[in-house]
Amino acid sequence: MYELTVSDHIMIAHSLKNPFFGPAQGVHGATFTVHAGFSTPELTAEQVVLDIGQAISVLKDVLADLNYKNLDDIPEFAGQLTTTEFLTKYIHSRVSEHVASFFQGTLKITLEESPIARASYSAPVNT
Repeated sequence: MYELTVSDHIMIAHSLKNPFFGPAQGVHGATFTVHAGFSTPELTAEQVVLDIGQAISVLKDVLADLNYKNLDDIPEFAGQLTTTEFLTKYIHSRVSEHVASFFQGTLKITLEESPIARASYSAPVNT
């Protein structure tokens, strides 16, 4: 299996309004390093998983909708607990939409919340 990973970051604010989250119930900020790993069993005719520039551009475009935003104010997230895990699947679905026409493999989105904590979501593109 071949894998290409590109990275970027986002800075967000949100609150996790559930007693399970203790002090994180209040509004707080987070800076996430975001990794998008594209994997496929075969390389293209050009001997790549996909074009690195395309992958970087897609990730940057998707993250622009979240960067410097309070997730509590985004109507699409109303009533959701915007946990790190939730965000991995959300970003996966958005990146998947953007690459489906030129990449048919597995996409793994990893958000690093800190040097010691990260969450990932992995699935074939468009699932």
